[in-house]
Amino acid sequence: MSADPEKLAEGTLISHLLELRDRLLRALVAVGIAFVPCMYYSNDLFSFMAQPLIAKLPQGSNLIATGVMSPFTTPFKLSFFAALLIAMPYVIYQLWAFVAPGLYRNERRFAVPLLVSSIVLFYVGIAFAYYFVFPVMFEFFTHTTPKGVAMMTDINNYLDFVLTMFFCFGLAFEMPVAVVLLVVMGLVNIDRLKSSRGYVLIGIFILAALLTPPDAISQCSLAIPMYLLYEGGILMARVLVRHKSAAPETGSTET
Repeated sequence: MSADPEKLAEGTLISHLLELRDRLLRALVAVGIAFVPCMYYSNDLFSFMAQPLIAKLPQGSNLIATGVMSPFTTPFKLSFFAALLIAMPYVIYQLWAFVAPGLYRNERRFAVPLLVSSIVLFYVGIAFAYYFVFPVMFEFFTHTTPKGVAMMTDINNYLDFVLTMFFCFGLAFEMPVAVVLLVVMGLVNIDRLKSSRGYVLIGIFILAALLTPPDAISQCSLAIPMYLLYEGGILMARVLVRHKSAAPETGSTET
């Protein structure tokens, strides 16, 4: 007798859920392992994170903690996000290992470079924000402080601001990956991307204005790299399309 299709489907679903649970547990363990040293050096991590602002403050100025528990909870929160960032490649690998068996070979071969590129670009976006954008941005803010006003930033508000900017810049640097995916999936062609440059530029500046503080320096610091990455995505998509068109067609004649 043949097995009941409903029981087979139920068993398959349960096995997938169990595998997903195991993958998520491994990812959580990796984050936990990375969290231990991050928590141990949490104050040093926060000092490193606050350096771009402290370097631009007037002589003798420091950040402040307005909450009773802020000196502990703020570095603790930073330690968690730092651990998540450190363990991110392994976390994404676990998700990839769960999804990969359901993909075709050519899809896996195409997805791996995009996956690695997206991780690297996210890190590059964060580094760009910290080393290039923050010094210029904080210098502008400190020099525009009105007379008689002491710039005393709360450490929790500063951390929230920094994490938001990191996420925005990391996400913005995924532009080439998004462009390549749109072309490969057939949702848009390269000629359409080229002809839409003006609209894309306006949209990027509007998005940058929404994601960054209300000053022209922050907006341009995000918008200009995003547009350059958009052009880079077009170039990458063009190379990929040429490579695919030059490759011999296979697989359709097998019996």
